[in-house]
Amino acid sequence: MGGGIKEWPADERPREKMQKNGAAGLSDAELLALVIRSGDPGTKQSAIDLGRELIQHFSGNLRELAVADLSEICAIKGMGLAKATSVKAAFALASRFQARKLERFDRFTSPQQVFDYFHHEFRDSRKEYFLVLLLDGKNRIIRRVQISEGSLNQSIVHPREVYLPAVKESAAAIILVHNHPTGDPAASSEDIAITRRLKEAGEIMGIKVLDHIIVGDGEYLSFVERGLL
Repeated sequence: MGGGIKEWPADERPREKMQKNGAAGLSDAELLALVIRSGDPGTKQSAIDLGRELIQHFSGNLRELAVADLSEICAIKGMGLAKATSVKAAFALASRFQARKLERFDRFTSPQQVFDYFHHEFRDSRKEYFLVLLLDGKNRIIRRVQISEGSLNQSIVHPREVYLPAVKESAAAIILVHNHPTGDPAASSEDIAITRRLKEAGEIMGIKVLDHIIVGDGEYLSFVERGLL
């Protein structure tokens, strides 16, 4: 449909459609149009046209759009920095809403619980993160500590970096957590070697490694459940 959105019949405009039918009644392109707010006068594209262009550019996959860099979005004709940052902000808010925060003194009960905490945070990440959850004597979470960012190796994930915060917080146990950006949570030989090294160091220090949980896309691997710890 040509022309600006303001020239369209009221029942076809995204804002009015949402007001009448709710967000469920809008297409992905129409929802993006509400975020983008305006079209491109130079090409005479409406905000909905730009929304469709965004979706098509990222192979019809909203998750690909969600993890795209600002520069990738800005490279699309009609998408300036203001529109691109609005799109990134909308996805960031959605991610924060979905993710449950790790609360101090939540009690660790299962690997599934840890996966539920971190899945939304890590599922679209292009980087690998290694974290440690510090627990007290009743398996209550004291806090989380990020140890490294980037591909894992034994020089980066050193026992010293892992156990220094544990000692400072008088932690009785720890849970190792990291993500695989590929989405496949299968443990690599490096993952297994690092885990064994940290477990041995913990035994010397009297701090138990309760589990190592690898977060993938929609699934996880628990070293305890797989008999790897």
